[in-house]
Amino acid sequence: MAITALDHDHWRRRLADLAARHRVPGAALGIAFGAETLEVAAGVANVETGVEATTDTLFQIGSVSKVYTASLAMALVDAGKLDLDEPVVGYLPELVLADPGTTARVTMRHLLTHTSGIDGDFFHDTGRGDDCVEKYVAALATLPINHPLGATWSYCNAGFTLAGRVIERLTGQVWDAALRDVLITPLGLDHTVTLPEEALLHRAAVGHVHEGDEEPCRASVWVLPRSAGPAGLIASTVADVLAFARLHLSDGVAADGTRVLSAESVAEMQAEQVRLPHSYTKADTWGLGWCRLDWGGHRLVGHDGGTIGQFSFLRVLPELDLAVVLLTNGGRALDLYQDLFRELFRDVAGVEMAAPVAPPAEPVAVDIAAHTGRYERTGIRFEVWQDETGPRLRMISTDTTPGLDRPPKDYALVPVDENVFVVRDPGAQTWSPVVFYELPDGAPYLHFGRATPKVAT
Repeated sequence: MAITALDHDHWRRRLADLAARHRVPGAALGIAFGAETLEVAAGVANVETGVEATTDTLFQIGSVSKVYTASLAMALVDAGKLDLDEPVVGYLPELVLADPGTTARVTMRHLLTHTSGIDGDFFHDTGRGDDCVEKYVAALATLPINHPLGATWSYCNAGFTLAGRVIERLTGQVWDAALRDVLITPLGLDHTVTLPEEALLHRAAVGHVHEGDEEPCRASVWVLPRSAGPAGLIASTVADVLAFARLHLSDGVAADGTRVLSAESVAEMQAEQVRLPHSYTKADTWGLGWCRLDWGGHRLVGHDGGTIGQFSFLRVLPELDLAVVLLTNGGRALDLYQDLFRELFRDVAGVEMAAPVAPPAEPVAVDIAAHTGRYERTGIRFEVWQDETGPRLRMISTDTTPGLDRPPKDYALVPVDENVFVVRDPGAQTWSPVVFYELPDGAPYLHFGRATPKVAT
């Protein structure tokens, strides 16, 4: 296996070139390879001010925060305060979900593996107070259940906020404070924050949004509601994210020798917990917090994040003691990730990144009739139909959260087989899978990042 030394000037140029190609306003790249570290940046933190994006610029890491929350949970397991397989209601007797059976049986393991059935994209603003997570969890009683407990995998932000509330109860601290005491301070993460007033003390990127082939413009909202903290509100730098990743490359020991997690907890987080309902996504299985990827027989763990116009990508390859993080503030960030990480892992580690899903070489003729209709979950509705051009998908946001209320999008559904289709945004190079499948009880679902039940034909 060919291993090459890190070349700062080369990767600085490649980041700048590829970010410009994919209209990403600003980006930072970090690589931790054994004892070596590389950090480079390109572009601007804000297109309206022209402030330069640097390696010490804070970007929102979005759902990469979930791995931090899962690490907090495992620290409580290590301390003997939490059992992943005990019902959560034992720690939160006041918990009420829409389904009594789920209320009684849902565990922390369900929450950390996205199998709880709680409808995930519930961005409920409960204010800026220290009780925001507690109030959010109380509001889950009004939220419909997306699927029966454990019946499928469906990405679930709400489940991680509930996990954050368990952490608050067991530590006697708000989630932000527990994060600081257990991870931020021991790891020396001096540029990792959870609140906008903390981010203001640093150089901070703003998100940028666009539709179709438009140039990215500054988003009108900087951050999601504080209640989303345990699911995705950390802002950080590439150096700090690499320090966190190194914790998981060193069996739970910080750089100064402090043991933060047990080696057993680190291993359990990276081990397979659940298989995804189809094989067309970037990950094939999920651990505790981590997604798990197979690139040519090499097992990686990682996570992606997306907030209001900011996108992050973290990949960790334990067998080579390698971690790579990309932080961006808009544009076609997924295309940048695909091109940059493919080149980087090949050149630095001799590892070939898995090919993304794409249309088949020869067009496939399918009958979409069995799948036409309306599919709906909290925050979004999908309509599937056939017109003279072929199968179509319309995605309609029903979320009124500022920054998430986006216009409808129409896609051509390009068939891979009778149940699998791919779509992509105008101007983008990366395709995304849309999969139709049934739960064990025969209920029809559409899977487009999350499981979405069919509600009408």
